[in-house]
Amino acid sequence: MKMTPASLATGIFFFFHITVGILGNSSILFHYVFMITTRKHLMPKDVIIKHLTFANCLTIISKGIPETLSDLGFKYFLDDIGCKLVVYIYRIMRGMSLYAMCLLSCFQAITISPSNTRWIMFKHRATKYIGPSCSVSWLVYMLLNILTPARVLGPSYNKNVTNMVNYGYCSWFTSRNVATALYMFLLCFSDGLCLGLMACSSISMVSVLYRHKRQVKHIHSAQHFLKVSPEDQATKTILILVCTFVISYSISSIHVIFTVYFKGSGLWGVSMFIFLELCFPIYFPFVLITSFKSSCSLFLSFCKKRWLPSNIA
Repeated sequence: MKMTPASLATGIFFFFHITVGILGNSSILFHYVFMITTRKHLMPKDVIIKHLTFANCLTIISKGIPETLSDLGFKYFLDDIGCKLVVYIYRIMRGMSLYAMCLLSCFQAITISPSNTRWIMFKHRATKYIGPSCSVSWLVYMLLNILTPARVLGPSYNKNVTNMVNYGYCSWFTSRNVATALYMFLLCFSDGLCLGLMACSSISMVSVLYRHKRQVKHIHSAQHFLKVSPEDQATKTILILVCTFVISYSISSIHVIFTVYFKGSGLWGVSMFIFLELCFPIYFPFVLITSFKSSCSLFLSFCKKRWLPSNIA
């Protein structure tokens, strides 16, 4: 495979962003490893983020690194078994990232929900089962994608097959029978259920934060030094994370259709889809570090200033 200036530029572009993404996700993973080794208790939110970060890191490795090597001119760096393993890992990580993001969104919605008796009991149960739920979900997505390796072949497969898509470093069968349609429906149903729950929980969070902002509007008017209210910052974080994930996940699905029905697409078209698909796992740790933690600190400082005078009185 001859490397062109365009493929070299694309390979360098992918290498830079993949390095940034791996370093960002690794920093969060090392943070949780340090907390576990020092026997610090992880909050339920931290347990979800730990699984999500690990899935994002493996997504970048299994999808970004092969694509980078392919753009840099390496064609046969994976054999048939390597292709099956890489694609299988990527499919598991893609589903696990979706589930963890959905669980994080739902848990945040439950956390900021009104504190009545029914919600308090539900919050306690949800907190109790988050860890086991994340662990079981890995097994579920391993079973859901068990048929994926059977449809993947290495790049050295030279037989002329009509329903085959070449990804540059691996090939993929695209059979169109009833069993395949049912299997794809099962995958799409599970994905659609998670996306639907994520959308509902995000709308619920934004609604709760907006109502809270209106209730304490007079307090914010007295706090002139707060350029951005805690509710606005938290809402912005939620929208950034969810919107980035939904866009990235949707582009991932569009990319599959694009490669199947537009086999003659150019390098830049395919690379653009793959980069947009990897945007969420690459930039998630930086959104988490800069936006989520700052919104929490703002919200906690606001709550202290709000409740301290009443407690003293």
